[in-house]
Amino acid sequence: MLKACYEGGIRCFEFTNRGDFAHEVFAELVKFAATECPEMAVGVGSVVEPATAALYMQLGACFVVGPLFNPEVARVCNRRQVLYIPGCGTVSEVGAAQEAGCEVVKVFPGDVLGPKFVKGLMAPMPWTRIMVTGGVEPTADNLKTWFSAGAFAVGMGSKLFPSSLIAASDWPSIASLCRTSLSSLPK
Repeated sequence: MLKACYEGGIRCFEFTNRGDFAHEVFAELVKFAATECPEMAVGVGSVVEPATAALYMQLGACFVVGPLFNPEVARVCNRRQVLYIPGCGTVSEVGAAQEAGCEVVKVFPGDVLGPKFVKGLMAPMPWTRIMVTGGVEPTADNLKTWFSAGAFAVGMGSKLFPSSLIAASDWPSIASLCRTSLSSLPK
């Protein structure tokens, strides 16, 4: 899947920290990326506490993403100068994350909070860099909606990687979906 994303033009890949021995899979993925996808930034997601962040940084994570904001994760990442993108669902959480040194915040779940939340947050805090995940679709209309609202970046999972394509190991189709998504981004 990583190679299909790379061939489709993606240069930033978040590995989800889920399941037993996920860190061992991640370690192999980082080594594979170093040789097969040399321009790919590989990071880890679903990190909720500092020990996990530290483990993945030791294994080569270029960035750490969480579903929530944990100031202790921010401290560990800041010490190593590794980007920490915490999940935030309120303006106060975004403000606290920024005070802790987070340069990008994740609005999650995007499909629940919606583009109006992003636009509303950007009005009084236009310096905010928001990455939206959850509910982002690889269509021109959906991407335009998020970026028009003020999103800095978006993240996609199951919408970009349909289970039917994964089950069929149809990596060329996933690469094509990546290319199409990137070409659909507002200019």
